[in-house]
Amino acid sequence: MKIAIGSDHTGVYHKNLIIEYLNNKGYNMIDFGSYSSERKVDYPDFIHPTVNSVENEESLYGIIICGSGNGAAMTANKHPNIRAALVWKKEIASLARKHNDANILSLPARFLNKERDVLEIVDIFLNTDFQGGRHKKRIEKISIYK
Repeated sequence: MKIAIGSDHTGVYHKNLIIEYLNNKGYNMIDFGSYSSERKVDYPDFIHPTVNSVENEESLYGIIICGSGNGAAMTANKHPNIRAALVWKKEIASLARKHNDANILSLPARFLNKERDVLEIVDIFLNTDFQGGRHKKRIEKISIYK
């Protein structure tokens, strides 16, 4: 399974942690940067290419990271057929997939300090199926693009 990942400077540590973890589990990771924790970058420069990989079906899911997770999620959700979920708890990761069929996981680097929590959230997100049913009808109402 191909997973796209991108972050700004605040998310580089988490990004590298996730890449190593998922590579060891057999996932094929596509890293869109940033590659440095220096404050010389803007999150949209790395989020758009990451999301494009999911939008163009080159990757099944995307993981995006910035300081609060909000800017990354807002950027991602500008793309058609993208449902980026801001997740900081395991339960939200599960519901984002079960009820919202989220295809992008947005993580707030400044609010996820425990490595174990980050990796558990990623595992839950990648291994939880969309429930469909009444939720499918709701998902179909999200997009304004025709």
